[in-house]
Amino acid sequence: MISDVIREKAEIVNREIERILTVNEPEGLYRATRHYLKAGGKRLRPVITLIAAEALGRDSRKVLHAGIAIETIHNFTLIHDDIMDEDEMRRGVKTVHTLYGIPTAILAGDTLYAEAFEILAKSDAEPSNVVRAVSKLARVCVEICEGQYMDMSFEERNDVSESEYIEMVRKKTGVLIGISASIPAILFGESREVEEALWNYGIYSGIGFQIHDDLLDITGKDKIGKDWGSDIVEGKKTLIVIKAFEQGVELETFGKGKASREELERDIRKLVDCGAVDYARNKAREYIELAKSQLDVLDDTPAKSHLLELADYLIERDY
Repeated sequence: MISDVIREKAEIVNREIERILTVNEPEGLYRATRHYLKAGGKRLRPVITLIAAEALGRDSRKVLHAGIAIETIHNFTLIHDDIMDEDEMRRGVKTVHTLYGIPTAILAGDTLYAEAFEILAKSDAEPSNVVRAVSKLARVCVEICEGQYMDMSFEERNDVSESEYIEMVRKKTGVLIGISASIPAILFGESREVEEALWNYGIYSGIGFQIHDDLLDITGKDKIGKDWGSDIVEGKKTLIVIKAFEQGVELETFGKGKASREELERDIRKLVDCGAVDYARNKAREYIELAKSQLDVLDDTPAKSHLLELADYLIERDY
């Protein structure tokens, strides 16, 4: 089962994180920096990196530094996202800024960002390929920031379209999964065709993943390890909300900042009844099928099958 493969690869990643990302001085800064890393997580991005390397017939150990670098970037974005969203829970623990304060949390995120490139630069690959990988990851980080800004700006607008949402998600979520899947091709010097196919696999998987994540925010309740219904009360323009608003649905808790469980449940019932939830669920499936079609360039191997199964897993998980 793909869950077993993910767990096995995640254990490899966790051991390497423990080895590389230690608690240094000043201790207060590094405890904040390592807070989410120690809280666990599925490590999906570095797991994708390891499996993609194997799907290319390569030694996945040679891309382990790249996978850790990408996970480090991911955790940097989580810290800063939680500050901007004022969330109190992440992965079942208190958010970094809640525990350590906003100034320390900002520094913790910045530290992770810098460490990621230091780690990636130590990859076991041709120097020219490492340079390309560093450049691509830097561009990905720029796009993540662009996507986050788009997401924030949407909160001030009532006319956000589906296409705008998809572009925001492509940048905010898709590109990091895109680099997770394609960085082995860059480091191993594979053809641009293969690199692009793996990049697109990650992009489309990431879009499906984020749509499903938006669904979990309103349907996951106590399973998701963060504030349930936070997207609604924060006024996030998810695909679900966009489709509901197109039909004239009114949500009493939308953008209120706070809401009772009963109020949230009433609004979520409206989203289900108007078909917005089913629409988003079907759209997530469409993107996952697009992602899987990109892998036709690869030979049929167990690792390729794992990438196909993993894409399905991204929209079938319940947390």
